[in-house]
Amino acid sequence: MRPFTMCRMGDVLAGNHAVWEFDSDSVLIRFARGMRTPRLWHALGSRRIPLEALAEVTVTAGKRDTVILRAVPRPGADPLMEAAAGQLKEACDPYRLVLPGERAPQAAALADAVRGRLGPDAAEPAPRFLVRVPEPARDLKAYDARVGFDGSAVTFRWSRTGASSTKWKAGDQRYPLSELAGVEWRSPEGPGEGHLRLLPHEPRGSARDPRPDHDLAAAVFATGHGAVHESLPFTAAVLCALPRGRRLTSARGLLPTPPPQPH
Repeated sequence: MRPFTMCRMGDVLAGNHAVWEFDSDSVLIRFARGMRTPRLWHALGSRRIPLEALAEVTVTAGKRDTVILRAVPRPGADPLMEAAAGQLKEACDPYRLVLPGERAPQAAALADAVRGRLGPDAAEPAPRFLVRVPEPARDLKAYDARVGFDGSAVTFRWSRTGASSTKWKAGDQRYPLSELAGVEWRSPEGPGEGHLRLLPHEPRGSARDPRPDHDLAAAVFATGHGAVHESLPFTAAVLCALPRGRRLTSARGLLPTPPPQPH
């Protein structure tokens, strides 16, 4: 393969389960479908990442004679990564491309070329979301509720068998976006109880219950309910719909961000 000396339309790197195509102002990432491909990547399909959404591009040595090309999004640029808040396992990171070790020179050349096109504000938080939010299903099946989002409000329809007595007695809930200060996602694959929690300006009833299974603005995940490839794009869509001043606080500032999970 010829060495890459600059980013031009059509320059391509094909790695494990994904192909990156470089343009003058963006990177198109096309995710492969297959048994070994993360289900989140199946759900994403493809994503176009504007170069203005990137803070850095790195090339590092991987395992078993591989090289890792990784793009680093600017804080606040990608609603999916803001919602994930560092909880994705390394192998599920959509900004990470695993390549054969022999392609290290090409990866390094492309990384250098992309760095040369990053603007002076690359290290600063993005002024707005710059990456298109994935299109989620309108309904998310959690363990104790079916959560709906129509673009203007989030609804919780409690499950008769899964919901706590607190939720069941209170009845189904509807939260217009105007009532929300933010949204929080905790991965079903991480430590503790995975959940989707809305953060209203004012809690309904008494003070907000820290237990997700008793919080009227939260839905709990479990095996087969709220999987990452379903719940994360759903949360990102809600996050993207919130006014800018609210959504960044929700993703980064209310609870400690868990460290990335090992491969």
